Amino acid sequence: MKAIVDCNNFYCSCERLFKPHLDRKPVVVLSNNDGCIISRSNEAKKLGVEMAGPYFKAKPLIEKYDVAVFSSNYNLYGDLSWRVMETLRILLGKNKVEVYSVDEAFLDLSIFPENELPAIAEKIKKIVETWTGIKVSVGVAPTKVLAKVANRLSKKYVQQYNGVMVLNSKEKIIAALKQTEVGDIWGIGYQYAQKLKEQWSIYDALQLSRMSEEFGKIYLGGVVGSRLLRELKGIPSKDMEEELVKKRMIATTRMFGNPVGDIASIKEAVATYTSRAAEKLRRQHSAASIINVFVVSKSENHAVDFRGATSSKSITLPAATSFTNELIKPAVELVDTIFNEGTLYKKAGVILSGIVPDNSIQGNLFVAESKNSERKLMDMIDNVNFSQRDDVLKFAASGTTRNWKMQQNFISDRYTTRWNELFEVK
Repeated sequence: MKAIVDCNNFYCSCERLFKPHLDRKPVVVLSNNDGCIISRSNEAKKLGVEMAGPYFKAKPLIEKYDVAVFSSNYNLYGDLSWRVMETLRILLGKNKVEVYSVDEAFLDLSIFPENELPAIAEKIKKIVETWTGIKVSVGVAPTKVLAKVANRLSKKYVQQYNGVMVLNSKEKIIAALKQTEVGDIWGIGYQYAQKLKEQWSIYDALQLSRMSEEFGKIYLGGVVGSRLLRELKGIPSKDMEEELVKKRMIATTRMFGNPVGDIASIKEAVATYTSRAAEKLRRQHSAASIINVFVVSKSENHAVDFRGATSSKSITLPAATSFTNELIKPAVELVDTIFNEGTLYKKAGVILSGIVPDNSIQGNLFVAESKNSERKLMDMIDNVNFSQRDDVLKFAASGTTRNWKMQQNFISDRYTTRWNELFEVK
């Protein structure tokens, strides 16, 4: 049997954890640069605050009902996510936990007798909430897809199930599938849902589960579709996966606090993002050989078009590297090729790819020995920045004033990762 543990309204829950007076009050969390709403409490949902909607459009409603607003605080969310996942690893063992996202993890409960699963799920929920303070929902079923179905219903009908649903019989599975709209199935997007409804009159998960695996293969994306049908029928086809420790692509992108029109500021931002990406690269002991830099222009009518036009350029380096200085130089040079004078830009980003293990890189006989030992310098910079935080050491190309930094007008403290911002109990 598989289970999924899902943190309820995770970002909002993280903010409420240190502001208990907001319990049962409407709360929203905004995206980078305070642009869109990316997390809503149940109370905010009931008021009609739309998910992924722009903040400025929801602002009248938010002010009318005194909704608490927070800028995204990823230092806090990342640390609390780690605490939730580590709690699950302590309870079940590392090889029984698959971290699926920042607020979700699959569990392998096959070691427990089926008749004990309801009590086990309740215990897992209680311990996670007690140790971390984050409310969670638990869905248990024979497959991952069915576990997602159970989890969703446990949240939808929380008073009935108290955040825990265990599908350990055929009758329970059929009842759960019947209560699940086809568009709410994990892996079925909006377009597939519309096609299933319009062309085959399939409106719920139970109807879809009665279709053949061949149907899934032909009409729901090939092998992925056939696996989905098997999972709905209670046949496991998605095994527990090991956490992806080493990424094959590393990106750092940010919105600017205000539209930027001068190339110097764009270069400062790109240099800063490159430094951050290089840190991530070194953290997994890798090196990159391809750099891609992109900028996104501000659309003329922001109220109609949020996306804007994207300009990008990439370059392949002579040799893979993880040294910040060797990555900043070509990244900044790429800005010259994509920047248009007179255009306002709202976002920039750096993507590193062509990633290889850094111990596979050979030293260069034709440069000074100190040049081949720059990893020691990079390690020293990383250690100082990690211990002191906020980029105490940085390359001059990253600038000092950084007027382009994204807006975070409603940011809360980083209660668990900064000594000077620790939560105070009075």
